[in-house]
Parts: sequence; C-alpha cells; structure tokens
Amino acid sequence: MVQTLHRIVWFVVLILVQTEILNHVHTMGYATPVVFIYYILVLNSETPRKSLLLQAFLLGLCVDVFGNTPGMYAAASTFLAFSRRPLLQAQMLRETTDDYEPGIQSMGFGSFLRYVASAVLAFMVVVRVIDAFSFFHWVELLLRIVTDTFMTVVCIMGIDVMRRKR
Repeated sequence: MVQTLHRIVWFVVLILVQTEILNHVHTMGYATPVVFIYYILVLNSETPRKSLLLQAFLLGLCVDVFGNTPGMYAAASTFLAFSRRPLLQAQMLRETTDDYEPGIQSMGFGSFLRYVASAVLAFMVVVRVIDAFSFFHWVELLLRIVTDTFMTVVCIMGIDVMRRKR
C-alpha cells in the first residue's frame, strides 16, 4: 500500500515538473530534458508487461494533455515501455529471475548509465521523428536528438543519485 502511494506521488510529481517547468526549458535553443520517463525506467524489473505498458501510456498521455502535444509522448512512452525489458536485460549483471528496482545502487553506475542512455536515446528518436514528421532537416533532427538525450540522461542520473542518497 505504501509503495503504491509512493508510485502515485512520483507519477504526479514527475508530470507536474515536466509540464510546468521542463517543457519551457530549451538550453541553447535545442536541449529539452524529459525526466518523466524516469518513472518508467525505475519500475520494478518484474512488473507485468500489461501493467508497464498501461502505466507508460497513461504517463505519456498526461504529459500530452498538459503539454498540448497530441499523442507524441504517449506513443514514445509506450514504445519505451515495450523496449524496456530487452534494454534492461542487456545491462543486467544479475540473473534474469532476480526481482529488483533498476538504479545505481542495484545495477552499478556504468550499467545504469548505459541502460538509461540507450533507453533515453530510443525514446528521443521516436519523439523527435514524430515531432518532425519528415527527414528534410536531418542535421537539425540529429542535433535535437543528441542534445535532448544528453540533457535527459544527466537529469535522470542526478535524480537517481539524489533519490538513493537517503
């Protein structure tokens, strides 16, 4: 019960931070951190796939509703949830039967960084390709993907370090 309440609080807080603060931050005109996906990335490793997909879709849909981005983040969040298990298994140092919450403490800094970077890169490619809806300005598209990925990875690693410090 306490863990469910904790998850709901994280869900709401990450949506509010993303929609009210971070959607308006554009470092150097390009880099926009997207930290709400931290919720998807650190869900328990043995979360049922249907639950994971539903939570990711609802999270992305909430950001879409408050951020006025029609379905962009819902699609990308669902894609991230779908590809999360293979990305996590590629970086795991444990047996596939272990049940744990991904993070720096449980995976180690290097493994968690690789997991977050690959997941954020996949997410950003989907978001930016849907947003651009063409490949005419591919240099700008690549620049946005790289800068968004870098800023998001830095923010997510910082959040995980601060959250686990207790």
